[in-house]
Amino acid sequence: MSRDGSGAMVARMGEMSAAAHALERPVDTAAPSFDEVYVAHVAFVWRVLRTFGLSEAQLEDAVQDVFLVVHRRLPEWEGRAAMTTWLFAIARRVAAAHRRRASGARTEALVDEPAGGDDTFAAMSRAQAAATVFGILQQLDEDKRIVFALVELEQLSVPEVARMLDLNLNTAYSRLRLARHAFELAVRAQVKP
Repeated sequence: MSRDGSGAMVARMGEMSAAAHALERPVDTAAPSFDEVYVAHVAFVWRVLRTFGLSEAQLEDAVQDVFLVVHRRLPEWEGRAAMTTWLFAIARRVAAAHRRRASGARTEALVDEPAGGDDTFAAMSRAQAAATVFGILQQLDEDKRIVFALVELEQLSVPEVARMLDLNLNTAYSRLRLARHAFELAVRAQVKP
């Protein structure tokens, strides 16, 4: 998988994520092709892996690892769960493996430098804001961060997230409430003079 800069990759991912919902098929239909799954869900997988705390340097390899598993296991997918639920479970295991491997490695910079041009200031501002949000998310414990990211960033419903994470619905709502509160406190601390 080649990347021509994180800005271009993120833009392509935004376009591809719109097609993701088209692949959510009823239980009794045939499995989609690998290409269909990749095009529709690569942005989702990228964001989920980032939510699990992988550095920018680890993301490309981790995304590739997720889709290697998908390529190998897609014929076994029966459609009992949404494609995003299945991909989330794979991404969770891949992220854990990457974190274990990199536990002693040096942490890389969170945001690439802007590419330049007329809107360099705007790009830098967005990059700084993204780094701030990512830093705040990293301060949350993983259980709350995942629920928060899936609901607030991925726009999934809390019942969907509860099913995806195999949580009691009340537990999912509680984690979301606590994460929102912690996020709000951290944002206030960032803007405090």
